[in-house]
Amino acid sequence: MLRKLKELSKYRQLILILISRELKARYRGTVFGFLWSFLNPLLLMIVYSVVFGIIMPARWPQFEGKTLYYSVFLFTGILPWTWFSSSMLESSNVLIIYGNLIKKIKFPIEALPIMVVVTNMVHFALGLPLLILFYIVFAKSLSSWVLFLPVAIFIQFIFTMGFSFFISALTVHFRDIKDILSNLLTLWFFATPIIYPFDSPHVLGRGWIKILLWLNPMTHIIEAYQYSFYYGSLPHWKKLSVTIFVGLLLFYFGYKIFDRLRDTFVEEV
Repeated sequence: MLRKLKELSKYRQLILILISRELKARYRGTVFGFLWSFLNPLLLMIVYSVVFGIIMPARWPQFEGKTLYYSVFLFTGILPWTWFSSSMLESSNVLIIYGNLIKKIKFPIEALPIMVVVTNMVHFALGLPLLILFYIVFAKSLSSWVLFLPVAIFIQFIFTMGFSFFISALTVHFRDIKDILSNLLTLWFFATPIIYPFDSPHVLGRGWIKILLWLNPMTHIIEAYQYSFYYGSLPHWKKLSVTIFVGLLLFYFGYKIFDRLRDTFVEEV
């Protein structure tokens, strides 16, 4: 696996061209262009802030009477979640969309899932300055633990990349996966502490919910961002250590499945 991944460096120019092409194509013809990279999570944050902060205010002690702080907390989780969910949905269809390219040109097919994840990571990176601005203007001052951000990004990249290899390979043979995935991601979103803090009474008061959140790798990845930004402290390193291990395992098995099914892609797409 390492040898094949190392060989990808020979095709880095092709991968960069694919990423550039995807970035340009996504917002071609739109008025705001790349501004949608942070407008989309921003609008989503506003929707959830209005619903859970004003219309049906949730009783979370940390945010009692602090709708603005709650909005910033939301944005901290929604931004990395958008990177993850968009990568999953697009990976489930990427080999089918680029089927003609796979049939006509010989190149490392794993470049396509990589293109998807990196493209969405670029959109995530474009939204980070807005998140930092929110903290500077509306919320608490940033602590030095924000320097932990690259570690959180690396862990999420490994986890997302492994999942992308797995999903993209299986969807070629089972097209229903992309429809199942869209509904699964909705459930996964609410099963991740994004619109509510992990230590809220709703979670701590129900043992089975707490166990479910503990078993969810995205819980610890999102918490890494929340601790680095919102709480201004070191994320739980024990949880993250397990999450890194799970991410590496998923990356290994995801790539192995992708590599095993590689020869069947041309026939199926």
